[in-house]
Amino acid sequence: MASADSPADGHGGAADDVPLAVELRGITKRFPGVVANRDIALRVRRGEVHAIVGENGAGKSTLMRTLYGEHRPDEGQILVDGREVAFRSPADAIAAGIGMVHQHFMLADNFTVLENVVLGSEPTKAGRLDLAEARRRITDISDRYSLGLRPDALVEDLGVGDRQRVEIAKVLYRDARTLILDEPTAVLVPQEVDELFANLAELKREGLTVIFISHKLDEVRRVADSITVIRRGTTVGTADPRTTTARQLAELMVGAELPSPEVRTSTVREVPVLQMVGVTVTDGGRRPVVDDVTLTVREGEVVGIAGVEGNGQAELVDAIMGLRPLAAGSVLLGGEDVTGWSTRARREGGVGFIPEDRHRQGMLLDAPLWENRILGHQTRPPAVRGPFIDRRGARADTARIMREYDVRAPGPDTLAVALSGGNQQKLIVGREMSAKPRLLVAAHPTRGVDVGAQAVIWELLKDARAEGLGIVLISADLDELIGLSDTLHVMLRGRLVATLDPRRVTPEELGGHMTGARTTAGAA
Repeated sequence: MASADSPADGHGGAADDVPLAVELRGITKRFPGVVANRDIALRVRRGEVHAIVGENGAGKSTLMRTLYGEHRPDEGQILVDGREVAFRSPADAIAAGIGMVHQHFMLADNFTVLENVVLGSEPTKAGRLDLAEARRRITDISDRYSLGLRPDALVEDLGVGDRQRVEIAKVLYRDARTLILDEPTAVLVPQEVDELFANLAELKREGLTVIFISHKLDEVRRVADSITVIRRGTTVGTADPRTTTARQLAELMVGAELPSPEVRTSTVREVPVLQMVGVTVTDGGRRPVVDDVTLTVREGEVVGIAGVEGNGQAELVDAIMGLRPLAAGSVLLGGEDVTGWSTRARREGGVGFIPEDRHRQGMLLDAPLWENRILGHQTRPPAVRGPFIDRRGARADTARIMREYDVRAPGPDTLAVALSGGNQQKLIVGREMSAKPRLLVAAHPTRGVDVGAQAVIWELLKDARAEGLGIVLISADLDELIGLSDTLHVMLRGRLVATLDPRRVTPEELGGHMTGARTTAGAA
């Protein structure tokens, strides 16, 4: 490992003559009440994969948005290929050869691959859209970098890995030489991660540079040539992934050992808290998106649901929460039929909810934290006193959650939009656990959080499980699913197609079931 003042080159110390694709010198970025980046130093060599790791709220996203032209630094210099630049917008960054693939894909589902790639950069000939030229360039990019794209395929028909390759093609189509990938493996199964890393190897062979942001330290060590660690808004060190362990990286990031989700002491009781019997949900027409699902969650049991995104997990969650009507079947909570209950009634009946999309279903971004603390719980203390909202009580309890769950913000009156994604997630987890539910529906509870916050959330789920909480766990993190689950189901095209023993199944085997490559043979 190396200090921030003497960056490791990631190539065994013998690459001083390799030119820098990107260099950041003393970058500082302030927002009202907070310094997001402070005197950041970053050196990324041409033709390498350079990883940036750090806690949520450490300033990684702000730094990348500054490099991509979404923010302007208050202090410091940005150099691209040795030349100082001053970006006023992402268009300036793109013109300088920098492209960014965001964690949440920005694709139009009802457009083809070709239409998505050229959108905003359409080639013309004699004033008309030149589709032949667009097709030629996309095919050339796909072949050159082994992306395997089909220009005429509709994006809505593509899997997550293919969609990500479309996003990469969009950046390459605009002649990017440096690609910023924000949490690129967050929603991929192991086989898709392997394919992505093979694509990155092709990019490197062609001399392109990749800046890789991730919380998955083992993946970072596998794919990166060099690593920069950011903590509390500043650079704290660099590392060579060939000589640095995941534990050392975790300690550099958060001062703690790398956590493990694994639990092997059974706390499962015989009392069911959730029963779903023959549940079917349609897409508004006749096509079932949840197809005849029957499952039981008992007190003290974590029931994991594995599946590639888009195979009915989100609709299953909606059925449990009363957000979608059932076409058939029933939902029982503690033995009581709640099929006709509203979402509010289910919440008041003891159902906690950590939503997949915290911005759409979990928070009011333009509201202060104390209002977000009572969201979904506004009929019970500490949110109310008599018929009125108890603002003082809500603020005090928000401050407690901030302390106990390490939510980093100036105070309860801070707007939620000002928090990093990880701090937003910790607030939601704290809110839901504070209500002492008997059933918790946890959809991707640690998505986008750092190893420190992940460890906190895992321990909270384990402790609550030991006290009798029943948990439905949806996650794209297969190690998390295997480690936390007592029972593990696989969902494919709306059906539960396998029940596996989490004590014996490997991530690779689980990924095979998720993609349909493996049958139910060998399932528990």
